[in-house]
Amino acid sequence: MLRYKIHRITHFELFKNLFRKSKSTKMSWFARDNMSNEDLIKQLSTERVVKSEAVKKAMLAVDRCHFAPAHPYMDCPQPIGFGATISAPHMHAHAAEVLKDKIKHGAKVLDVGSGTGYLCAVFALMVGNTGKVVGIEHIPQLVEKSIDNIKNWNKHYLDNGVIKLIAGDGRKGYAEEAPYDAIHVGASISEVPKQLTDQLAIGGRLVIPVGEEYSYQYLTKIDKLEDGSLRREKLCAVGFVPLTDRDKQIRGTIY
Repeated sequence: MLRYKIHRITHFELFKNLFRKSKSTKMSWFARDNMSNEDLIKQLSTERVVKSEAVKKAMLAVDRCHFAPAHPYMDCPQPIGFGATISAPHMHAHAAEVLKDKIKHGAKVLDVGSGTGYLCAVFALMVGNTGKVVGIEHIPQLVEKSIDNIKNWNKHYLDNGVIKLIAGDGRKGYAEEAPYDAIHVGASISEVPKQLTDQLAIGGRLVIPVGEEYSYQYLTKIDKLEDGSLRREKLCAVGFVPLTDRDKQIRGTIY
């Protein structure tokens, strides 16, 4: 009889395994004490993770030192408390590149699992003063922290209402501001919530990691076509913390 030993790995270990095995990227985990945000974006551009001028300009203008608790320029996910992480810079860049065609001036964007507020800031620069970025995070303490982070970076985007940060269950989206031209989800789920696709505008795009917890997941692009149907495309293998309810996340804190 064959016997199998199941090893329960953390999301951080899973991410490292995926990163080592990936053939689609040449990125290496890099960090130096004297590294700057400009150095980081330059490296991401050299490795062709950052490809467009729009994403490059926005990421250069949003220094990660305001949003990452330690080693802001290290290209790996980092814990931010309450079982949550801030994604690696290259994953933020990849998501922004996938969504860039939908995040134009005046666009409306939803960031589910907004964490420390980093991508909300990047998206705000991309949508401009006539756009709207809604960040939803179910841990109230992280919402408050993200508000402080954005105030320290550039409070203008909170004062003029371009960025709106709320506490809530991101799996349900935020219908009050729907429909959205772009939706980004920064945590994984086994099935895409219908509420999110319902809140996507015609011609809009959703980017979400799909897969089972503690297993391989795929960053998935979902476009809503003119007839309202959905077109899905798997982009790459990833490892994200799960999109779950607040109590389960806190009980299951990894870090």
